[in-house]
Amino acid sequence: MKLETISTNRSHGGTQGVYSHQSAETGTEMTVSVFVPEHADGAKLPVLWYLSGLTCTHANVTEKGEYRAACAEHGVIFVAPDTSPRGDDVPDAEGEYDFGKGAGFYVDATEQPWAAHYRMRSYIERELPEAIAANFPADMARQSITGHSMGGHGALTIGLRNPERFRSISAFSPIVAPGEVPWGEKALGRYLGTDRASWREYDGVALIEGGARHDHILVDQGTADDFLVEQLRTHRLAEACEAAGLDATIRLQAGYDHSYYFISTFMAEHVAWHTERLKR
Repeated sequence: MKLETISTNRSHGGTQGVYSHQSAETGTEMTVSVFVPEHADGAKLPVLWYLSGLTCTHANVTEKGEYRAACAEHGVIFVAPDTSPRGDDVPDAEGEYDFGKGAGFYVDATEQPWAAHYRMRSYIERELPEAIAANFPADMARQSITGHSMGGHGALTIGLRNPERFRSISAFSPIVAPGEVPWGEKALGRYLGTDRASWREYDGVALIEGGARHDHILVDQGTADDFLVEQLRTHRLAEACEAAGLDATIRLQAGYDHSYYFISTFMAEHVAWHTERLKR
């Protein structure tokens, strides 16, 4: 798959690029941010995927995530795709920040008019990895995944569904049980329909309760996050992991909110934590 270069910048000895390509899954042009550290000729580097939250594009973490120094230090490629399909032909929910464009929820929609373009699960799980493998010095046998909020939900569900692909999963303030909270009920109900059984493969807590397992899970959640009680419900993930005997690390960070001030504070720790598992 051919990628068109939108921009490249030298950073921490490596290259921060932004690229676009035509997606067969979404039927639209998609944009992705990729940081490649300095490396020896012929070297293949592990990959850390980052999935962004509601209203975000690739740009939010690229500009505010502060991941490049850590990725350069540890020799890790950082891939940050967009959160939904874009374009004039893509249906949207006007005036609704939590549904439609910018709110793909990393699902393959089955309901109209969303089904034709909102195929973010297949885009992230199948199509984009092929493009990364073809265009960058990526070792696709060594991948991990992280994300924030809606993207934390994406990281948990994609990682739990594909434990053989992702060596580790982390998240910042994730929506851990979307089937139980307003954001998730709205999105899953409209993208997938009213049969709640079909929602379970897009719900981290439900996946664990249904038998999904992963040995390496790290979650950071700020205690001053305005969305914690109603939308994120981090305690539900802790309960599910404890009941399943999963040794997950779930940390409550005192005084931190939902913003990139929080994410950037702990980003280097997450990169280092993933690196330990990517280089084993």
